[in-house]
Amino acid sequence: MEGSDEMYRARNSVRSSSFTLWRNRTTSSDVFSKASSREEEEDDEEALKWASLEKLPTYNRLRKGLLTTSRGVANEIDITDLGFQDRQKLLDRLVKVAEEDNEKFLLKLRQRIDRVGLNIPTVEVRFEHLNVEAEVHVGSRAMPTFLNFAINLVESVLTFLHIMSSKKKQVTIFKDVSGIIKPCRMTLLLGPPSSGKTALLLALSGKLDPNLKVSGRVSYNGHEMNEFVPQRTAAYISQQDVHIGEMTVRETLTFSARCQGVGSRYDLLSELSRREKEAMIKPDSDIDVYMKATTIGGQEASLVTDYVLKILGLDICADTMVGNEMVRGISGGQRKRVTTGEMLVGPANALFMDEISTGLDSSTTFQIVNSLKQYVHVFNGTAMISLLQPAPETYELFDDIVLISHGEIVYQGPREHVLDFFEYIGFKCPERKAVADFLQEVTSKKDQEQYWAERDHQPYNFISATQFARAFQSFHVGKRMVDELSIPFDKSKNHRAALTTKKYGNNMKELLKANFSREMIFELLTLA
Repeated sequence: MEGSDEMYRARNSVRSSSFTLWRNRTTSSDVFSKASSREEEEDDEEALKWASLEKLPTYNRLRKGLLTTSRGVANEIDITDLGFQDRQKLLDRLVKVAEEDNEKFLLKLRQRIDRVGLNIPTVEVRFEHLNVEAEVHVGSRAMPTFLNFAINLVESVLTFLHIMSSKKKQVTIFKDVSGIIKPCRMTLLLGPPSSGKTALLLALSGKLDPNLKVSGRVSYNGHEMNEFVPQRTAAYISQQDVHIGEMTVRETLTFSARCQGVGSRYDLLSELSRREKEAMIKPDSDIDVYMKATTIGGQEASLVTDYVLKILGLDICADTMVGNEMVRGISGGQRKRVTTGEMLVGPANALFMDEISTGLDSSTTFQIVNSLKQYVHVFNGTAMISLLQPAPETYELFDDIVLISHGEIVYQGPREHVLDFFEYIGFKCPERKAVADFLQEVTSKKDQEQYWAERDHQPYNFISATQFARAFQSFHVGKRMVDELSIPFDKSKNHRAALTTKKYGNNMKELLKANFSREMIFELLTLA
């Protein structure tokens, strides 16, 4: 009896556990089934909302979007009414950590464009036999004193009347330089101080002083500089930080964005939306809202500004005054990043950046240059950046090197061939020497001899910049560049949105509103 009772209890225990297991499995299955059906209902609801947006006229469709809430529900919104909290949440979803997520975000934007076969505008900048000279006073006459000012004024009047000849001397800034700045490649401009780096960047961006004597040719996609507006097609970022100290970082970048406008972004998005509609493609809702927000100009708060603040690491001081000698504000390194950000918020297709690392630590410089590299490689941008002494890890981010010395280009071409060129002449970079430092010292009369590697075969003789430039013409990289310059750029390949022909980035009404908003900030500060 006892044995049978034990068997009975064991059989009931097995049945009970089997029933419990079956019930748990059934309950879990119901939960998953309900969750799956809920997700399907939300997807169907989002699809219906998107279908209703697609029926709107183009102008209204590009101002509407589906914004995902914290509960995962997509609500229809007006892009122009995107609030601060919504912009921050959207940006956190797209680029939570700038160093890790920025490239993924840019690739998503590019994939959306490539999916419908839309071409991105690119800019190739060529300069051929470019010469720049200046007439200046030398010696004590070059000092900015009141006496010199008076003498110079009298001298200029007498020279104009042909009573006396000018005492100014001709100074060559750079002579007979040629090259190509290609799209989708990061170009590093190296050279010692006073070598002509700034003048070259100004010449390529169309911002040279009109008092300088210039000869030669600079072209964008085969078009002469008078066929478009180079100052708006390209952005020149100066090494001088000139800001209004009473404005915050966010206000400074927003004002710059409003003045520069959105360029061709609206036309490109309009064509993109049309093709997606024809192909019945539904884009990612967050990417769609971001791209639509970047096409609306004249906004007092811009998603583009928030994005640039984040990738430059300025979001932590966005609402702090920039400051100056009289007003306490952000640090010198942050001010340098603001200068860079003022141009990045605009729609320029080519970037010419002059000493953007001054006052920045190597880590921050690497982060900024890496972000620029991601943009250039993903969106086929054109960038030429001048750095004085880049760290090895920053140097490795560049594709091409332009080395200039005493107004002459010593080397221009792929980074991986630059050391081969100097070994071809007889100079070798030591193993533990930073390549960027070697490149700037090997053209210096004071430092050149230590790198001479042919001591056993021939004695060392100083090689000037002119001799380096001539030797480069016989190097395989130099020969290839000469061949490329001999073939004119095919203008039929020029994208109609690549070159800007309008003088201003916005209409006069929007420019007036932007300036009025800025003046209101000053008035409020005065009253406070």
